[in-house]
Amino acid sequence: MRFPEGYKMTKTERRTFLLDFEKPLCDLETRIDQIRKLAQENNVDVSEEIVKLESRAEQLRKEIFSTLTPAQRLQLARHPRRPSTLDYIQAMCDDWFEMHGDRGGYDDPAIVGGVARLNGRPVLILGHQKGRDTKDNVARNFGMAAPGGYRKALRLMEHANQFGMPIVTFIDTPGAWAGIEAENQGQGEAIAYNLREMFDFKVPIICTVIGEGGSGGALGIGVGDRLLILEHSVYTVASPEACAAILWKDAKKAEQAAISLKITASDLKEHGIIDEIVPEPSGGAHSAPLEAAAFLKKVLLENLEKLSGMTPGQRQELRYQKFRNMGVFEEKIEKAAIG
Repeated sequence: MRFPEGYKMTKTERRTFLLDFEKPLCDLETRIDQIRKLAQENNVDVSEEIVKLESRAEQLRKEIFSTLTPAQRLQLARHPRRPSTLDYIQAMCDDWFEMHGDRGGYDDPAIVGGVARLNGRPVLILGHQKGRDTKDNVARNFGMAAPGGYRKALRLMEHANQFGMPIVTFIDTPGAWAGIEAENQGQGEAIAYNLREMFDFKVPIICTVIGEGGSGGALGIGVGDRLLILEHSVYTVASPEACAAILWKDAKKAEQAAISLKITASDLKEHGIIDEIVPEPSGGAHSAPLEAAAFLKKVLLENLEKLSGMTPGQRQELRYQKFRNMGVFEEKIEKAAIG
């Protein structure tokens, strides 16, 4: 989907995809529209009242989106209008040439990739791709890649490594496809092979969670020198629903699982999993996708500049130490005082 210049989500679109916690804000905005319409019809000047109400709406928007629960952030990460990999590519890149196939007979539409120019610089960009509607989602398997998708991603990354192009990956998947056919085709091996090879690439690698980063499906293109995450995205070892079903035998406890899993950007940054949080527009990336793309592009260019000043060996060591230190913690045990 290509967004026209200055595009922002229309009120009709917002109402169609309205989330529960957005309802008070939507009601206030509807009230503002009704007052403005009545004022125009009756030729009455209510500009001061409109300004006050709009100021209140902006304040309410900030309050809502600054106090979201992990489950609510998961709703945002899964929002059907949230910008996808192709949306960001089209909004950020000067040129884009998509490449297809894993050279083994498959071209998984759940992962897209190709060469592009980012602010004039050649890069390889790839990522998970969800659909915009039910038909498109079915065609792209809801962003859940099969082994051929990860092998396609590896082929493109090897191409970038050979020609010295930085690699930029966008993560947005509930997880790798877990069907029997995928297992028969070597899903686990394909992801594991990607992990090993990504650690060895000499070019800069920046990975960004733009929506939902789930399980090994996210890791399959998630080994990088820098790991970024959009403000309202999530990154987790398993979906809260799956976690709740495993731990409590009750998927309805997904909200409790979302809290326990520490899936939000701030939690991940605090625990050293994420290097940097990319801010989103007020109201989320789906409300102003071009603005969200501008934020992301700025952060990507800043990180590319820093990584380009390092040697391949330094980047490989940085990459290794980052993932080697994940999950490491110290536990202090104090001896009880002997009375």
